[in-house]
Amino acid sequence: MKVGISTASFFLKSETEDSLNLLNSMGVEISEIFLTTFREYRKEFIDVLLERKGNLTIHSVHSLNLQYEGELFNASPRTREDCEYFFRQVAEAAGRLDASYYTFHGPPRLKRTPYNINYKWMGERITSLNRIMSEYGKAQIAYENVHWTYFNSPEFYKRLIEHCEVKTCLDIKQAMQSKIPVEEYIEVMGDNLVNVHLCDYHEDGSLALPGKGSVDFVDLFRKLIASGYDGPLLMELYARNYDNFDQVRQSFEYLQNCVIVAQKG
Repeated sequence: MKVGISTASFFLKSETEDSLNLLNSMGVEISEIFLTTFREYRKEFIDVLLERKGNLTIHSVHSLNLQYEGELFNASPRTREDCEYFFRQVAEAAGRLDASYYTFHGPPRLKRTPYNINYKWMGERITSLNRIMSEYGKAQIAYENVHWTYFNSPEFYKRLIEHCEVKTCLDIKQAMQSKIPVEEYIEVMGDNLVNVHLCDYHEDGSLALPGKGSVDFVDLFRKLIASGYDGPLLMELYARNYDNFDQVRQSFEYLQNCVIVAQKG
């Protein structure tokens, strides 16, 4: 397992293209690129990222998915096709950046009434979207658990994979916000887990830099190792979690040390 940092960690404090310089200066070797708006999906912007990424491995891409992802499952073909325009732009960006995965949120839960999810339809759409991804490169969808989306419990994924094959991204803070033990997500994701997003948090649910909250990262990493996971561990922070970039670097180094301890048993 290798610790990395998502460029999402620098949102509002550094533009996406400048974040690559920050990552390289910190000695980060692997990252997820968070494309923050429509203009960043364009070929011209990806050209800039390619010029600046250096030897950085781009494991995955992430978009500002509320802009279009939910409507990829709309019953109207016209609506779906319009949203696929943007999905294809991000798929092409993933291909050009040689990313392996597209971190995916899917439809949000916007209503208070119970949702009657059509898992068969969702499975068909995800299969179709992965076919689109394959037109542009090797990247596949990695469906992330998020407390305000359909995937806000392990049960959703259990039912979804009856109808399609899809990889997953584990977000530990989102598991906490869903009030479900992270171990339950690890168990249901199994061999399909390909990405992990890390952020620390306190007992009251407030978020923090890794090493400044209550998460036992050594224990978490041991559980991931026991499950067979050997992929990246990507810090995904919010601007309010830190004051300066040196604090981010210190947390990055803290997590690296936690991995070393966890791997020793």
